[in-house]
Amino acid sequence: MTATPRTYWLEHAWLGAHVEPGVAVEVRDGRVTAVRPDTPAPPPGAEVLRGLTLPGLANAHSHAFHRALRSTVQVGSGTFWTWREVMYATAGRLTPDTYHSLARATYAEMALAGITTVGEFHYVHHAPGGTPYADPNAMGEALIEAAAEAGVRITLLDTAYLSSGFGQPPTTHQLRFSDGDADAWAQRCSVLKERDHARIGAAIHSVRAVPAEQLATVARWAEERRAPLHVHLSEQTAENDACREAHGCTPAQLLALHGVLGPRTTGVHNTHLTAEDIALIGGSGTGTCMCPTTERDLADGIGPAAALQNEGSPLSLGSDSHAVIDLLEEARAMELNERLRTRTRGHWTAAALLRAATADGHAALGWDDTGRIEAGARADLTTIGLDSVRTAGPLPGLGAETAVFAATAADVRHTVVAGRHVVRDGAHTLVPDVPGALAQAVEALRA
Repeated sequence: MTATPRTYWLEHAWLGAHVEPGVAVEVRDGRVTAVRPDTPAPPPGAEVLRGLTLPGLANAHSHAFHRALRSTVQVGSGTFWTWREVMYATAGRLTPDTYHSLARATYAEMALAGITTVGEFHYVHHAPGGTPYADPNAMGEALIEAAAEAGVRITLLDTAYLSSGFGQPPTTHQLRFSDGDADAWAQRCSVLKERDHARIGAAIHSVRAVPAEQLATVARWAEERRAPLHVHLSEQTAENDACREAHGCTPAQLLALHGVLGPRTTGVHNTHLTAEDIALIGGSGTGTCMCPTTERDLADGIGPAAALQNEGSPLSLGSDSHAVIDLLEEARAMELNERLRTRTRGHWTAAALLRAATADGHAALGWDDTGRIEAGARADLTTIGLDSVRTAGPLPGLGAETAVFAATAADVRHTVVAGRHVVRDGAHTLVPDVPGALAQAVEALRA
């Protein structure tokens, strides 16, 4: 956080609806104090950000340890359920120290991709076998510290994960995820403390992982704290079928019956929904976090994002399993998926997709004052170069379209969090060798 005033001069800035050339942004104590368009040249002493500057990006759904699975699960065929067995094996090898190292490197990779806030859907709570650590929140604390060291904000979405299926106890792999019941989950995560860079939210892993009679306990915990509440929702048709068999309704209907849906709740994936589900989610103001690169990587399907938004569900984006970490690709994929399904173009403007990746993503994580370049907002900035082989050529006024439909994470030049350069000229200022840190952290899990 910058205690002394600082001025950034943005060669081009996306200000929420359009791209403006020559914008001076004044910052103090980590917040924007003034935005001055019509500034054709850098003021004396200003830090110059050449390219297109956006508000910082929000990764609304992350499982940090999945970064260790990248590429290793691409050999052979299978389904979500066979992939899950490989994921469980990796989760079983995590310790607080190895998780800290992997998360620090993964969050540093996110910063290099222009992400300033991450929503960590955290359910690896205990030691293998389910025995709590001396500090019952050792794993969550490791993630919070990792985010601080990588220079990004975090919303730790502490996740209730209590059963393997409807009426079924946790499997051997899942024992370390479970607190036994929702009351014990609430007692443990109530000890977690927020910090300048960290907020504490809640999550229901899925309707199959939290017994129906305990859903309200998790929802009440979040309501009392005005905290965000996230839930994997209808990612797989098998989950929908099992829910109907157990409860005679869809997962979305079950969540509605137990008071889970609402404006501070976000359904992650929301893939296999009925028309009634879509109306329930949208009508309650429940958000939708789409994770297109993971949804296609795991062969999940294409969720009805456009229909959900039309019914009133705000959209956000996440990299989930980190098959890649690139929020621009997530934004682009949401539009392109809809084009494939409908065989028509132009479901979202570039500006609408950027709002999902910035302001609406931050709001889903409980950071309502982040994700905009305006006075009073947190001074989070992401600058995309307009001179790479991917981005050179279009008129500067089409910067938003270039960012969404041509740029990649590799084009991020600068990432500023609370007025501090975390990435400068494509290099992380706090983690000097991010590829090396990633390689070392992943290798430690394979040892």
